[in-house]
Amino acid sequence: MTSLSFRKIKTIAYRPGRSQLAKNMKAIKLSANESALGVSPKVRKIINNNKLNLSKYPDGKSTDLRKKISLKFKCNKDKIICGSGSDEVIQLICQLFLKPKDEVVVPQYSFLMYRIYANIVGAKVLFAKEKNYKISINEIIKKITKKTKIVFLANPNNPTGTYIYKKDLILLRKKLRKNILLVIDDAYDEYMLDKNYSSGLDIFKNKKNVFILRTFSKIYGLASLRIGWGYGDKKIINALNIIKPPFNVNKFAQLCAMEALSDSKFISKSVKHNYFWAKKIKKEVERFNINTNSVSANFLLLNFNKCKLTAAEVNRKLQKNGLILRETKIYGIKNSLRITIGNSKENKIFIKKLKTIFKNV
Repeated sequence: MTSLSFRKIKTIAYRPGRSQLAKNMKAIKLSANESALGVSPKVRKIINNNKLNLSKYPDGKSTDLRKKISLKFKCNKDKIICGSGSDEVIQLICQLFLKPKDEVVVPQYSFLMYRIYANIVGAKVLFAKEKNYKISINEIIKKITKKTKIVFLANPNNPTGTYIYKKDLILLRKKLRKNILLVIDDAYDEYMLDKNYSSGLDIFKNKKNVFILRTFSKIYGLASLRIGWGYGDKKIINALNIIKPPFNVNKFAQLCAMEALSDSKFISKSVKHNYFWAKKIKKEVERFNINTNSVSANFLLLNFNKCKLTAAEVNRKLQKNGLILRETKIYGIKNSLRITIGNSKENKIFIKKLKTIFKNV
């Protein structure tokens, strides 16, 4: 009797950061780079609207949302595809461009889903070394071969928090063959205040061989609704629309995303909050010789190599006090933790507990 068989997939499984601790223990979750201030008041009105008709299928093309995005970011609505989180768009890109034994280049430390979705379709993933946790253009170029089809990078990068200057991104695109797709993940763009930074969308809006990823999970606070979008050449978008599920973004998510985009006041408030607390947390952790990146996105990578305690020791003590940070071993980064900037109360508790931990060290 023959049994069912299926293809063996050689890849790691994504493991999200912890969201719970011991039973009945209230936890402060600073592990997933979620919005510190939640959703905007405009989105809250949609959430509280009990008259929404959810019995009908949603618009499979997310037409109104794409129009809203195009107006907000001054881009072409016909070059936008919406997905169930930017994760789905990454998956679709890999399905469209890759076949077994093709190659993908990613930074040494990067968002795990790039490699996972590439591996699932049978592609080989090559890792470009980073220098001091910074993406190196030269190291990426060294990994390019005749088999290279896609280069993935997040800017700013997750989990390191470092970023590439505009001039270096332009240089990278010039050095890559025209038949290599450069995918730039702008997930944390709204948080960026550095004058040397420009989003992938702003730089490459009209490039045929660059694809941009965006999400509503970060500053817009819609992580639970799973909604993101991609921007690229019309031919790519048309092909992606053929292979995507017919109703991949639910109606509720589309409505909330449109309201989130329209609340500029809330976005500005979120950016100011993030910058203030990221600077403050950076200053506090450095008192204990915990090194971290310059303020960029809504998280900091904490390195304990020069600290009296290890990352594991601090993490255990923080968890006993109800605080959850992101362990970084899965990214290949040793003796480090990543902390998401929380709301004011959460940040104050973290600083207080950290001081207590180091008081008698």
